[in-house]
Amino acid sequence: MAMGNGMNNGVQLANGLEQELNLLKEQHKWLHDKKIRTEQELASTTRQLEALEEEAKAQYGTSDPQELAKLLEEKKAENARLVTEYRKHIMSIKEGLDNLEGSN
Repeated sequence: MAMGNGMNNGVQLANGLEQELNLLKEQHKWLHDKKIRTEQELASTTRQLEALEEEAKAQYGTSDPQELAKLLEEKKAENARLVTEYRKHIMSIKEGLDNLEGSN
């Protein structure tokens, strides 16, 4: 009897190991596929970054994020100055019109 149980235990152990091996193979395949997808995404993202850097260099003369941020702040300041000047101009026209209407 003891020998029969030993054989059953051995068969069960072999089946358990085979199942674990199959699970490990599935995990390995999944990880391998994920690695390939990740590498493809990285290559695509790298190409996009390179294209955007070239575009930034062509339009703004640099692709350095700090330099681009500095240029953006300069453009914002210039826009604010232009809006202020335009507002003053419109106000002076309005005042001129108000004065003309008041003198009539």
